[in-house]
Amino acid sequence: MAIEYLKKATLTAKSDASEVHETVKNILNDISEGGDAKAMEYAAKFDRYDGNVLLTQDEIDAAIALVPEKLKADIRFAHDNVKRFAETQKSTLSEVEMEIEPGFVAGQKAIPVDAAGCYVPGGRYSHIASAIMTVTTAKVAGCRHITACSPPRPGVGIAPAIVYAAHICGADKIMAMGGVQGVASMTYGLFGLPKANILVGPGNQFVAEAKRILFGRVGIDMIAGPTDSLILADETADAHIVATDLVSQAEHGYNSPVWLVTDDHALAERVMQIVPQLIDDLPELNRENAFAAWRDYAEVILCTDREEMAACSDDYAPEHLTVQAEDLDWWLDRLTCYGSLFLGEETTVSYGDKATGTNHVLPTSGAASYTGGLSVHKYMKIVTWQRSTREASKNVAVATARISRLEGMEGHARAADVRLAKYFPDENFDLTAEE
Repeated sequence: MAIEYLKKATLTAKSDASEVHETVKNILNDISEGGDAKAMEYAAKFDRYDGNVLLTQDEIDAAIALVPEKLKADIRFAHDNVKRFAETQKSTLSEVEMEIEPGFVAGQKAIPVDAAGCYVPGGRYSHIASAIMTVTTAKVAGCRHITACSPPRPGVGIAPAIVYAAHICGADKIMAMGGVQGVASMTYGLFGLPKANILVGPGNQFVAEAKRILFGRVGIDMIAGPTDSLILADETADAHIVATDLVSQAEHGYNSPVWLVTDDHALAERVMQIVPQLIDDLPELNRENAFAAWRDYAEVILCTDREEMAACSDDYAPEHLTVQAEDLDWWLDRLTCYGSLFLGEETTVSYGDKATGTNHVLPTSGAASYTGGLSVHKYMKIVTWQRSTREASKNVAVATARISRLEGMEGHARAADVRLAKYFPDENFDLTAEE
């Protein structure tokens, strides 16, 4: 039996792809040529903020003083979890070496990038958690310099809680600048900052496009689209919890897809009844986002059995994947394409978004089929090295010369020839490519 759509999306993330490329490209070119002054021009236009670009210690202290102690404690709790998880991830990355031939050794080193630029959204919502997720992992990786960049609000500046989070997580500089101009400033090394080697963090379509255009000149975590979430649920699932989790992710934005995949028709119908009621109960801005996302982008898919459900999920390769079904170990072993996996109703995407320690900067728009999310590893360069005695290099040199000549790369072959001639002058080697 083929899967059945009880609710089918009328739009996809690509349907809403705005024509932002030229706008972003022109802004980047202007700032590349005009430097600090041009970046400030765009900041005045888009951020409508005329305060310091780089926060002074006094400004940081003043912002921190505005953060309630209870919120500080919550931020420290989340930071500690993210830090410990990142440290555990880093411990899996070993510097190794092996003997290719007796006396010929090759190895691997993990070297952190020098400067990281962490973009923290601060427009529609103040993404405190994004400061924690991006700055903490860069710090644990060992980046020498970390800039946290967040859009200021007119007459106010960066949200104090974002300043506090960036500060305790280890940001060396906190930049009050948003959008393309903020991304460009970190990339080009404006305002006395070192040029970023990598840009990380979520952002709107203009930020995402700026990162896409700049990729190659600077590393990026990923090219991101609207956030998306999928729930796999069977007859044992609680319809109210399933509906709540769908709505919690739909509030991200009007174009944030949420999908329910189930083998239980009654559950699907019940969830579709509950979701509109939960959306109606949200605050106005959240309600508008969730309503549009559910109306235009959400899908409810009915499958025959759990294997068909798993195959459907892997095909979607969701950013967030929740399983509310029996036999969680089966699902953990079977599922292969997701940014982050949440097993059982006792956990939820919201936990991962804010406080459990796993990162919330994750692949969207199906990118989970080939990549994972932001981690301490994204800031690390895995490089190789080798060292050899003269005797150990003999067989390698002979093979290199022959393979190079077969490929037609005579210069490569001679780099091996000259060493054989110097180290083993009394030996004759067959270095031709032919039999």
